[in-house]
Amino acid sequence: MKTQYYTATSLDGFLATEDDSLEWLFPLGNINDSSYPEFIGEVGALAMGSSTYEWMLRHAEQVTAETGSPWPYSQPVWVFTSRPLSPVEGADIRFVKGDVRLVYSQMREAAAGKNIWVVGGGDLAGQFHDAGLLDEIIVQVGSATLGKGKPLFPRRVLSPVLRLVSVRQMGSGMAELRYEVAGKTGEDDTLTTP
Repeated sequence: MKTQYYTATSLDGFLATEDDSLEWLFPLGNINDSSYPEFIGEVGALAMGSSTYEWMLRHAEQVTAETGSPWPYSQPVWVFTSRPLSPVEGADIRFVKGDVRLVYSQMREAAAGKNIWVVGGGDLAGQFHDAGLLDEIIVQVGSATLGKGKPLFPRRVLSPVLRLVSVRQMGSGMAELRYEVAGKTGEDDTLTTP
């Protein structure tokens, strides 16, 4: 079981534009030609930031075109937010706020031995890293630049903390880099859930 930050970034290190748009990403490749189908099959629970969640709701038509469903996850999803958000009917979505460690044991239990996917954004993945709970970063680098936007991973992480374990070309527009997070401290079992 791993906690993985699986995402895509522009060549200059941005997940999304300043207004949280991911539209730059779609012309770069087909999701079925990526590692996503194998990856999602090993995921038992998801952690998602509120901006990512809201983008998915606003762009349900585009999400459907890419994935086949306006809400493509059958796994339970923890949405980290500081504001009230509307749920998706029929989806297992749990709105939470605060320290990621406070709900991590719930996520592990729900994942039932499968992986936890930190969907985004970059700051949420950084919070998992800061808490010593992130095992792997899998980033698909697109052949596009945005100039500015939402950063991939707004943390200073110096070597040898991230260890490159694989590189894979995906068509002519993407390359996937897989990093192992070394020196992870693991879950703090003394914390309780709210």
